[in-house]
Amino acid sequence: MVVNEREINSIVGLDAFTDKGFFCGKVSDVELDLSKFRLRTVIIDAAKGSYLANVVGDKKGVKVPFPMVQAVNDILIIKHIKHSVPDDIPEDDE
Repeated sequence: MVVNEREINSIVGLDAFTDKGFFCGKVSDVELDLSKFRLRTVIIDAAKGSYLANVVGDKKGVKVPFPMVQAVNDILIIKHIKHSVPDDIPEDDE
């Protein structure tokens, strides 16, 4: 995906969704790799109660590698992150 300077500036503030339609939060910043002239990561503030917040907790500034970004237009779409929580945690019987 080719990104120019104007597009980088317009990414900040976009709503971010997974490719399955789950809301993640808003893009708060981007990180650039100036030695290669490309975007390195997109930083998303996980919205409280959103899918991303359920995966990583209510953390601000979740770094998403740019190869996980699938589309940028009116919204930002990232690859769906599988979230698996074990049903039961084995207990140590001593």
